[in-house]
Order: sequence, then structure tokens, then C-alpha cells
Amino acid sequence: MTTQPCALSVRDLTLAHRGRTALIGLNGRFEPGVATAVIGPNGAGKSSLLAALAGQLRPTAGQIERDPRSRIAYLPQQTAFDRSFPVSVHDLVAMGLWPRLGAWRRIDASHRALIDAALAQVGLADAARRPVAELSAGQWQRALFARLLLQDADVILLDEPFNAVDEQTTTDLLALLAQWVAQGRTVIAVLHDLAQVRRHFDQTLILSGQRCRAWGPTAEVLGTVEPSAAVAWLNPSAPWLQAA
Repeated sequence: MTTQPCALSVRDLTLAHRGRTALIGLNGRFEPGVATAVIGPNGAGKSSLLAALAGQLRPTAGQIERDPRSRIAYLPQQTAFDRSFPVSVHDLVAMGLWPRLGAWRRIDASHRALIDAALAQVGLADAARRPVAELSAGQWQRALFARLLLQDADVILLDEPFNAVDEQTTTDLLALLAQWVAQGRTVIAVLHDLAQVRRHFDQTLILSGQRCRAWGPTAEVLGTVEPSAAVAWLNPSAPWLQAA
């Protein structure tokens, strides 16, 4: 019997962003069917890690190893999007089909059915024709998750997906995240809310000072997060640490 390959692994991974070292010497594995939370103070390299895993940031040293058959979907922070662009919710979500269709293949009735189903799954069935500029922060994030659904990825990378999002939307999207994990997909998310991490994530990776400080089962890793013990390598005033 063969061992199921890991979705992603990193070996001595070192990253730089805008001329500054962002992460040094990270080693570890992100397994299929596991949700991993990446936490730590600002500037610790969390977003750089996700960008590198997505193939958008080239390592300065070390390696990222992945199954070449794996499909990767990446959702950056909300600030990375221009919501004033004149596009409908339907067309935004349809962009999730590009990996399968390419930029020029026409969307047919079967594809429109997939788009409608994704919108319904995130609670936006009645918003398909609305301009994205009219959406609330929560509705916008629901639309982006609908686009992720259509990407049908093996690995899903989420950078602060619940920041500035209302409680009901967060609850609904966390339920969708749980479905992805149950389907055997790999989910890696940058988060700041330790309560969410404890409840919904199997593994936790703590980054601070551009280095890995802990990585393993969430209950074990967060049991080590104590301001008195971590003051040398964590910002004790960070909101996520205060919640511990």
C-alpha cells in the first residue's frame, strides 16, 4: 500500500519581499485533508509564505515541492482587489472557470449552471447581476469563495479571509472550509482570531521574526502561546495573542 503524497512541502524555504527578508529556513509538510492556520505578528512572513506557495513569489533559497497534478487556488487579502472595476457578481465568479476553460472559451449553459450553484452555496443566488461595487464586505467575500468553488482546487490558500467580515458570513464560510477539508483538500489560511483557529484548524504554524516558532497539532501548539514565555519572539500586544 502506497502512502498518500503530501499536498505541499517546504524545505529550508527562505523568502524576500520588496528587498526585505520575509521568511528564513522553513521546513514542513501541509497534508491533504488538513486545515492549517498560519498565525503571528505583522511582518512575520505569513502573506509571503502564501504567495510563494501559490507560485507568485519565488524563493530566494530552499524549495517548495508539490504534486504537479495539484491545482492551487489563492485568495489574497481583500485590499488586493479593486472593487470599483465594472463587473457583475456572476462574471466575477465565472473567473473561477478560467483554469479549466482558458480565457477565450465561451461559457455555455452547463457552465452557467455551475456558476449559479456556487452562488447559491454561498448565499448569493439573488445577487448574480449586481455590480461588485455594490456588495458589502461580507457579500464580496462570499462571491470570492464562490469563485474558489469553481476552481475546484486541491490546495486552497486564504490570506486573512475573515478580516472585516460579519459574523454570519464568517460562520457560513467556515462551514464551507470544513467541507473542503472533508473532501480531502488542503486548506492553509492566515488568521488572527485564535478562537477560530482552535475550533476549525487541525494544525497551526506560528511565524515570528521571519522564522517558524511552532508547527503542529493546534491544541499542542497553542498550548505553548503564553505572553510571559513568548515575549522574546512575539509581539505581546498583538490582538491574536491577547485572545489566547
